[in-house]
Amino acid sequence: MVEVKIINTSNNELPSYSTLHSAGMDIRAYIESPVVLKPLERTLIKTGLFIELPEGYEAQIRPRSGLALKAGISVLNTPGTIDADYRGEIGIILVNLSNQDFEIHSGDRICQMVVAKHETVQWKAVVELNESDRGAGGFGHTGKK
Repeated sequence: MVEVKIINTSNNELPSYSTLHSAGMDIRAYIESPVVLKPLERTLIKTGLFIELPEGYEAQIRPRSGLALKAGISVLNTPGTIDADYRGEIGIILVNLSNQDFEIHSGDRICQMVVAKHETVQWKAVVELNESDRGAGGFGHTGKK
């Protein structure tokens, strides 16, 4: 388990896991008044949360599957990444992919956050790559039928 410092300026509870084995924590909207998201419209929803992740970790912002299925609401830049050196308020870019208006209220669960380790890459420039079974097959191509 990793410890993450958090400041919560909202009146919502801290992000939490819904079940014992959940990977993502629910994140809630913190807005002064309801926001109506029209079809194909996007908007930034504030959360009142500020975090300090340890070096080597990121927070990924992902859509809630129920909200996506039932209302067509998604996170636009999925997954959104919060870097360990970011200290600003967490804002969520929501998009309405349905054909109906959707109203967001303060306290609504709007997305999930997954905290994960990541590696830092050091590039090694070469003139040739090792062969693989797949080779240079493009999107959706594994070379298998």
